[in-house]
Amino acid sequence: MKLSLCIPLYNEEKILRDTCRTVKTYLDDRFGGDYEVVFVDDGSTDGSKKILDELCDGTVRSISYTPNRGKGYAVRQGMLAAAGDLVLFTDCDLAYGTDVIGETVALFDADPSVGAVVGSRVKHPEGYAGYSFFRRLASKTYLRLLRFKGGLSLSDSQTGLKGFRNDAAKAIFSCCEVDRFAFDYEAIKLGELLGVKFAELPVKIVNNRPSKIRFIRDTRRMLRDVSKTKKRLKQMKKQGKI
Repeated sequence: MKLSLCIPLYNEEKILRDTCRTVKTYLDDRFGGDYEVVFVDDGSTDGSKKILDELCDGTVRSISYTPNRGKGYAVRQGMLAAAGDLVLFTDCDLAYGTDVIGETVALFDADPSVGAVVGSRVKHPEGYAGYSFFRRLASKTYLRLLRFKGGLSLSDSQTGLKGFRNDAAKAIFSCCEVDRFAFDYEAIKLGELLGVKFAELPVKIVNNRPSKIRFIRDTRRMLRDVSKTKKRLKQMKKQGKI
């Protein structure tokens, strides 16, 4: 069973080589050569693209474009281009480490009916360890808003670790349109409407970097995207498209 690991990035020249080395070391040990790493450069303006050109080999490839479109767009390009039987994505800083990759695959192996696995900080007793008080409050507040306004059924939608069987990934992400922060919510809701069975994997932060999210501004954008997504999915369902 081949694994595809998609890693979206924007201006990550400082950590890109280390990330690639860490991921390849883990995947070589865990999966032999039966994997691919797909880096998606979301319009970086630093030296990320040049580094990616150097890193690409038989197991590493990259997708680059300009201008910057947002993480949701980057993830979508990677998921649709991935060739593996299982398709995962995680952040370039490997915030949840590499062991979660194998743990995600194990959940798929344990239950063939599972079509998608979503990382959950809420399910882990140390899921918010290392977060500042404000960041923890912001994250939990946003999840409450998603459950209340968006009908989110899972405990956590915003972790940068998710995995899909290839057919589920193609079905879901070919219908996605949100380019920025609410893309996770959109993918989950689409998956549920398409009948994909979700499982949750408890995760905790291993590599903690300051969040790039600006709470007030980005929460407004997220909630606006959530509202648009709800309306669009309702219309698609009414038209029999999903």
